[in-house]
Amino acid sequence: MGKIQIMDEWLSNKIAAGEVVERPASVVKELVENAIDAGSTSIDVFLLEAGLTSIQIIDNGSGMDEEDALISFSRHATSKIHQEHDLFRIRTLGFRGEALASIASVSKMTLITSNGESGTYLELEGGHIATHKPGPLRKGTDITVAQLFFNTPARLKYMKTIQTELGHTIDLMNRLALGNPQIAFRLLHNGQQLLQTNGRGDVQQVLAAIYGVHNAKKMVAFNGESHDYKISGFVTLPEVTRASKNYMSLFVNGRWVKHYLVQKAIVDAYHTYLPIERFPIVALYIEGDPYLTDVNVHPAKHQIRLSKEPELLKLIEETIREKIRNVIRVPLMEKKEKVVKPATEQLNIWKPAPKLNVDKMNAIVEKLYDVQTVQESNTLDPIVPQPEPVPTAVEESWQPTPVMEVNPIEEVNLPDEVNPPNEVKLEEPVEILEDEPAKEPFPALEVVGQIHGTYIVAQMEDGFYLIDQHAAQERIKYEFFREKVGQVNPNERQALLLPLTFHYAADEALILRENRQELEAVGVFLEEFGQASFVVREHPSWFPKGEEQEIIEDLIEQVLTTKKADVKKLREAAAIMMSCKKSIKANHYLTKEQMDTLLQDLRNADNPFTCPHGRPVLIHFTTYEVEKMFKRVM
Repeated sequence: MGKIQIMDEWLSNKIAAGEVVERPASVVKELVENAIDAGSTSIDVFLLEAGLTSIQIIDNGSGMDEEDALISFSRHATSKIHQEHDLFRIRTLGFRGEALASIASVSKMTLITSNGESGTYLELEGGHIATHKPGPLRKGTDITVAQLFFNTPARLKYMKTIQTELGHTIDLMNRLALGNPQIAFRLLHNGQQLLQTNGRGDVQQVLAAIYGVHNAKKMVAFNGESHDYKISGFVTLPEVTRASKNYMSLFVNGRWVKHYLVQKAIVDAYHTYLPIERFPIVALYIEGDPYLTDVNVHPAKHQIRLSKEPELLKLIEETIREKIRNVIRVPLMEKKEKVVKPATEQLNIWKPAPKLNVDKMNAIVEKLYDVQTVQESNTLDPIVPQPEPVPTAVEESWQPTPVMEVNPIEEVNLPDEVNPPNEVKLEEPVEILEDEPAKEPFPALEVVGQIHGTYIVAQMEDGFYLIDQHAAQERIKYEFFREKVGQVNPNERQALLLPLTFHYAADEALILRENRQELEAVGVFLEEFGQASFVVREHPSWFPKGEEQEIIEDLIEQVLTTKKADVKKLREAAAIMMSCKKSIKANHYLTKEQMDTLLQDLRNADNPFTCPHGRPVLIHFTTYEVEKMFKRVM
């Protein structure tokens, strides 16, 4: 008898479960995607102990008849594809037909489903049907997965803590909600609601439910189109950043995927607008012909291959960069108000903003301050004839959903029947940003002085500004060197009295020989000087004086690190490097004329608001905020 045998279906399903069912979040993903493919408009997910005890998913989709319900637990049973040609036109989230069979093989499952004409009730244990009977006629599917991994204790042993497993599921549900704003999602854990969206198709309301209203208001919409792809989405202003790329959500034809090069294109679009190792919050939607995508490359369908990838990456980078360039503004110093949550009384989140009692306010003002001083300072007295600033302060301090400050997950948008007429609207702030015809102009500032030889203080009618003098000159020099490095002029070379010599290993010398033309494009002129040595006899005259050798070494090091020179990236790196080395440093005191000249040069820069490393150049303190700090307005 031969040694090779064909495994039975039950054993093969358990092996497949090792790829498909990694943790409770994997089960939620497969079952919710099935509900989405079924045309559901409402999907509820209930978890007990992060899903390790129970996962229940209820939808109002098309449901199944008895025949389909029975065959759905067979391996490779699917309604999504029928022939090889369909693999290249996949528009559904699921298609392999492995999920239900794999999940059922490692859990105790209950299925209640109906297509509106007939209902079916099934109970399965370890992949085998234990109970089969007619079920209720409510159209849709109710599926419960209990005791996950009960028959594979080795898998259960490697589960993380409940909080960790719950975090994976919350992250997954956030992505699915972003990818399907037309579906109303609910996620509850041990009876506590963690996420709720209203299914109105408004992406920004979903963003508010996930990341909070404050961050959603600081996101701007973008869209672009090429011959093969159409992109759209939301990105945060450069002032809102995160320490992880995990806040970038990418959807291709409605499917949430991970794609390193697309993430890199987004980060490149923010080049010089964000500090190093800081990332934006992004929701990016890519639409294209299914023929251009291959989703059948990963067991969990997280990864994807894209045809005409360079074209798409260029479209993403240019579209987002242009949008950010048009809406960038001076960072505003904001004072965060603490939200005190009552300990005993349940807060009514729809309570209207309190009305301002002007008489009472004036009485308090008269007690706290001398009336004559108030009139002379012209800060508190205008409350009666011009009460606009005070109501604004009240409106800003009133939080419709204080829970958001404690846990952003709980900031939700409720269905129509629950939402009152005065619900928070997010469209208007975004429209204001979108309608800006051009980037914010650099303010006309009057220099007041300097702090610690590092920060310039300037003022205008609406407050004062702090300018980082190093960052300001770094931006000015960066744009100067970027233009110079962009096209090295042969007439701007300067010969060295003593040539610079560089020695490298044999393999490094080979790389430099292959990339000599690219190095010359950024002003590094290498001549071979022996087997593995090079000599530099001249350099561009605009290289910072005294820094020539260090700059050349750094540029050569970049070529050796990447093994291949990219002229565009080399020029960018050279411009940033030289601007940093050439700029004034901290603790360097300037005259008023020097400060005026610096601000005038900064005003003429293409982007005067951030340095080449993405740090802010200036910060605005409004008069109103300063008066609030000193309690001159209440």
